[in-house]
Amino acid sequence: MQPPNKRIPVTVLSGYLGSGKTTILNHVLHNRDGLRVAVIVNDLSEVNIDAEFIKDGGGVSRVDEKVVEMSNGCICCTLREDLLQEVERLVNEGRYDYILIESTGIGEPVPVAQTFTYADEANGIDLSAICRLDTMVTVVDAYRFWHDFSSGENLLERNQAVGADDTREVVDLLIDQIEFCDVLILNKCDMVADEELDQLEGVLRKLQPTARFIRSEHGRVDPKEMLNTGLFDFERASQSAGWIQELQKQEHTPETEEYGIASFVYRRRIPFHPERLNAWLEAWPEEIVRAKGFLWLATRNDLAFTLSQAGPSIQVGAAGYWVAALPEEEKRLTLAEDPEWAQTWDSQYGDRINELVLIGIGMDRGELIRSLDACLLTHEEMRQDWRLLADPLPTSDAVVEMMVESR
Repeated sequence: MQPPNKRIPVTVLSGYLGSGKTTILNHVLHNRDGLRVAVIVNDLSEVNIDAEFIKDGGGVSRVDEKVVEMSNGCICCTLREDLLQEVERLVNEGRYDYILIESTGIGEPVPVAQTFTYADEANGIDLSAICRLDTMVTVVDAYRFWHDFSSGENLLERNQAVGADDTREVVDLLIDQIEFCDVLILNKCDMVADEELDQLEGVLRKLQPTARFIRSEHGRVDPKEMLNTGLFDFERASQSAGWIQELQKQEHTPETEEYGIASFVYRRRIPFHPERLNAWLEAWPEEIVRAKGFLWLATRNDLAFTLSQAGPSIQVGAAGYWVAALPEEEKRLTLAEDPEWAQTWDSQYGDRINELVLIGIGMDRGELIRSLDACLLTHEEMRQDWRLLADPLPTSDAVVEMMVESR
């Protein structure tokens, strides 16, 4: 059995199919300086483990991940029961110094991290008590990134889905993996020209400004960059995405733009006219790479909406009620729980606001602001009954998905 109070560190390797995770895994295993590593992979046939690794005290397990459909219709990758049990077994054997997991190429990292952060009551296994999630690593294919990012394809169309209902967009999966990691490895750098590589890294650093960046060729990465880094913190990782960092800035300081890469926050205390906003979304500016934030729609005055865009994929959906729309007692309790609300509370509209982070290449900030301002209600419309305004957006609260043609 593993001695009490000694938790085995774990590194999880994520990245889209073909990014080079297996090559990196093999390189780490052959340069681990005698560290006894237990490896868990999704497809053992892809990992060529030599006899020396086993003889030196290493171990290999093949455990599948599965995709489950949640009650809200969202498809999420999660660790299944046999993986929980396998990790527990490896720890309790007391033979290993480290556990290295290669996640499936179509897996999302957040549910994996949650598995190591919170107890699984259904199975009676608390991995957080016996393991320490040390590092979340994401591998990006420098050569294929822009092709995959702008393809407009989903996993089902690429025959990579786990079932007929798995219609996740490739670009959304890429973004999920990039925005939640401690270490981001830009692999296959030898296949991309230096200037293109610098621009790509600039974009990735805007999407994920807090991660440690590593460029690699042929999967050659120093194991010290991935093992025993002590970098993982669930709360920090959850707040590490570029759009979140941008929203949390007190003031936006104009930055020196390299390769035309920039970001800014669009904020307005006037609601959008749904018809004009819908037209703006349908003609999405191609220079915007990533957008995320909250929308205030005049015709749905009580509901806060979220907008999430990556490449050609745009999603708009209801996030819940504005605090200002809640019953008075519930509003009072909510405001009392979070005094920060008072700092941004508007005397007339409360917390209602349009707040949208835009990240892009070659953006004309002034023109984008003007075009978005044109979608807001006019002074005359502000005095009208907002419920009577034309609203072509779907009336249900379900997520609305749009695709912009690649140009």
